[in-house]
Amino acid sequence: MTVSVLVVDDSGFFRKRLTEILNASGNIRVVGAATNGREAIEMADKLRPDVITMDYEMPIMDGITAVKEIMKRRPVPVLMFSSLTYEGARVTLDALEAGAVDFLPKNFEEIARDNSQLQKILRERILDVARSRPGSRPAPAVPSTPPPAQPARPQTRGPARPTPAQRRAEPEAEAARSSRKTQPRSYSVVGIGTSTGGPIALQRVLTRLPSRFPAPIVLIQHMPASFTPAFADRLNKLCQIEVRQAEDGDMLRPGLALLAPGGKQMMIENKGPHGRVRILESDERLTYKPCVDVTFGSLARSFPGKTLGIILTGMGADGKEGCRMMKQSGSVIWSQDEKSSVIYGMPMAVAKAGLSDEVLTLDDIGERMVEGVC
Repeated sequence: MTVSVLVVDDSGFFRKRLTEILNASGNIRVVGAATNGREAIEMADKLRPDVITMDYEMPIMDGITAVKEIMKRRPVPVLMFSSLTYEGARVTLDALEAGAVDFLPKNFEEIARDNSQLQKILRERILDVARSRPGSRPAPAVPSTPPPAQPARPQTRGPARPTPAQRRAEPEAEAARSSRKTQPRSYSVVGIGTSTGGPIALQRVLTRLPSRFPAPIVLIQHMPASFTPAFADRLNKLCQIEVRQAEDGDMLRPGLALLAPGGKQMMIENKGPHGRVRILESDERLTYKPCVDVTFGSLARSFPGKTLGIILTGMGADGKEGCRMMKQSGSVIWSQDEKSSVIYGMPMAVAKAGLSDEVLTLDDIGERMVEGVC
């Protein structure tokens, strides 16, 4: 099947080069090119592409405004092209919140060293994004102000609102439902790993947690080094718990979530009252920097049987082997369900390997953390 693409960018040079690269891929065809957000909306309605590539800074209408309007009219997977700067990260995170699926650096030299590798990466990313579920995320993505200090789960519910059990009626969650009634358990640490779709998924989960959440949290999100500081700052402003980018030697503590820095590897040692972070240079043989398997593997060794591992939306299978190690040590694994995942790759790999103790919707994960961690 050929994937149709609409390219949106105000640079004629960039539009031409991206079009040439994608058209040379064989199973991708560029069906149109727009120079601003307003044109993008009109052409998306007319051409109905499978994927839209979007710049964020354009005349007449910027990319974020265009993404919001496209998601209102007819959700289409959108791949943003961004500069790898703090400001570029901030804007890209806004675009992801507006509904974009993923992003890539606009400077192609930051993607690959040669044209053949660049074509391969762009082709694979477009095909992956085409298989995503842009309409799967609940809206609005995140409240603009922190939630109240009370527990997220109310005591009574209106009759029109579905219960968590009803929202977990998918076949894949049926087998895990019996474990839903387990009593709260004490964990030394909670580890959460994610990739594509992860920035918004993490916001939805973490904004449900109270400031006095009783366990330390470590976060592994596939993201460039220039993006993780802005992402940590964003989460910290939205959440009741404290969130910041991890540094070497940081001590874990309840109510604190530490985000693995991009381009590095984060490992957790069983030192101090709750554990200590080690930030290491990444082995060039590792695809992901940071890598969920690396961090989860260290959790399995340092806190056997005392860790809650959670795998959220993302491409690929990073986290599966780390979850296997944690499971073998006696720890507990949760994974996000297919319906609420933007990309059902990482959680599917964990679930299909039989490692998930519970398969949960995105909205239920934060709620279950409040209920199930003491």
